[in-house]
Amino acid sequence: MPVSEIAIWSAMLGGLLTLSAVALGDALSSRSLASVRNVVFLLIAGTSCVVMTGLPEVFFPALPGRLMMVLKAGLGPLAGAMGLYYLSNWLGGVREDSLVHRFTVMGGAVLLLAALALAAVATRVAPANFRDLLMLAAAVNMVPVLLALLAVRRAHQLGDPLARWMAVGIVCLAATTAGLYARGLSLPGLGLGTWLATAVFTVAYFLIASVLALLRNQHNRQLARLSRLNQGAEPATGLPTGAALLTEVEHVFWRTARRGGVCTVVCLHISNLYELTDEPGHGTEHQILTTLAARVRRAAGFRCVVGLYHPRCFVVVITSDKLTEATLEVVTRLRATVPMPLSVMDAKQVYLPFAPQVGMGVVTLEPDGVTPMEVINQAERRALASVGEQHPMSEHDIVTTPAALE
Repeated sequence: MPVSEIAIWSAMLGGLLTLSAVALGDALSSRSLASVRNVVFLLIAGTSCVVMTGLPEVFFPALPGRLMMVLKAGLGPLAGAMGLYYLSNWLGGVREDSLVHRFTVMGGAVLLLAALALAAVATRVAPANFRDLLMLAAAVNMVPVLLALLAVRRAHQLGDPLARWMAVGIVCLAATTAGLYARGLSLPGLGLGTWLATAVFTVAYFLIASVLALLRNQHNRQLARLSRLNQGAEPATGLPTGAALLTEVEHVFWRTARRGGVCTVVCLHISNLYELTDEPGHGTEHQILTTLAARVRRAAGFRCVVGLYHPRCFVVVITSDKLTEATLEVVTRLRATVPMPLSVMDAKQVYLPFAPQVGMGVVTLEPDGVTPMEVINQAERRALASVGEQHPMSEHDIVTTPAALE
């Protein structure tokens, strides 16, 4: 094998090893079955590609010839069977499209049997007749490529946003399969340019497949995280909201009333939350809420109840024996840190500055017999009235309300 060709296949091997290392890192960090499947597929499919180049025989001349015959005949269809099975899972399995799931799983099963049969024949075939067996393996290995193209085409028609990019990867796979088997069969008339193109298509296919697998795995993990949120938790921040928040506040009121203490309820109203979006729900408000929730939590401390009354209104409940300097310090930190400017990324991946316009309302009361919603509503009314005020918080800004609300 010429040195230039060895360099091409070695570069391809280096690219595949790099992608395998990235996939292994993702599997170790996420510890998910889908990530492990991605690593196994990269190792087996990548090994089948390297075996077809003839590079192992160059680096390890003492490798048994019969072993290499078995690997060249069986690894390609085995990788195709794995690829179809994993593609079916990547597309959502039977819950998304039973037709695609059926023919990909059935096709994978047939290919697995074909891989075992080809490997068994390769253990017995004479070296002079191995070329015919390899041509049969090449024909078999084009079947998963065609089935994969049909699967991603149907997924694209059904609205899968990543299917069209997977189709590009399958086209690269078709070129890879043709080029590698042409190299294994030593077809005449093919030179260094063909092998370079084959190596590029091979790395491109595995790169596209790996990136798409990582994106789909991250999306599935996010959905799983959201599905595990307690009922009544706000998805972007994880803070209690609605009835869950009112229940926590009611419990704090009851516990504080038993020991004769007071509660300070702080409402922080973000009046310009949707300033950067034409319509609510386009993404930037979730980034803003996540950042502001972290600021509120840090300023309030872990002993306070922190929640989201509604998307524009954070609620903090501070308990103490009486209105103290410590409570005033928490309120001052909230006023100072929450309105600080931040940056968000819009749909065009451009960072935009955002300066929260925060109004703060504070109510301190003895909580015995008080309804949480009434207290929060009163604090929110004060927050709405104070939007834009920037003076330091003092004891005079805090409304002290007796048990019967005004």
